[in-house]
Amino acid sequence: MAKQIRIISVGKIKEKYIADGIAEYAKRLNAFVNLEFSEVADESIPDNLTPTAAEKITGREAARILALINDTDCVYLLDLKGETLTSETFAAKIKEEELTGRRTVFVIGGSLGVHESLIKRANHRICLSKMTFTHQIARFILIEQIYRAYSINNGGRYHR
Repeated sequence: MAKQIRIISVGKIKEKYIADGIAEYAKRLNAFVNLEFSEVADESIPDNLTPTAAEKITGREAARILALINDTDCVYLLDLKGETLTSETFAAKIKEEELTGRRTVFVIGGSLGVHESLIKRANHRICLSKMTFTHQIARFILIEQIYRAYSINNGGRYHR
């Protein structure tokens, strides 16, 4: 049985060129995994955002995300405060996780960040970069890195 991977993100991909890039790497990954994408609705953010309102917004987004995660899933949360990995280290984590037989879930939060409930649920917190990306670009970078990890782990020529 092929490895199960789900990528959950807040909001939709709006730009065609990003959607096309994600689709290309999803197609390449089909040789290695069963890949599933889930998008949850993003909340509208008022101009006069207070910390309390931000907490409520991230809480509602987190509730929608957590509803898509099973108790047995291994959850990787993309987080600016997470661990920064090399592609090789990421590949090793993916390989190690494959041995458990659990589904791997990657979570990309909304523009206000993520609620504490998601941080508590995460098995791993990873940071793609110290730079800031849109959530759409983060999804593209993530899927490319997942493909790179499988290429590394399977001796492919993609990663040199």
